[in-house]
Amino acid sequence: MNTIPRDPVMLLSYLNTQLRDFYPSFQECCSCLDLDPAGIQKTLESIGYRYDPEKNRFL
Repeated sequence: MNTIPRDPVMLLSYLNTQLRDFYPSFQECCSCLDLDPAGIQKTLESIGYRYDPEKNRFL
């Protein structure tokens, strides 16, 4: 598994940067980086963020 930030705010920043610069969707990002999408969504929901597929970022 890819090493990603554990802190939710740092994770948010990391993922939004990855989505902006490299991946057209959250699912593709998770697939390419071997990440657990459900776990990431749960972590980011705990700080009030959800993935917006139209904007391809967590808001």
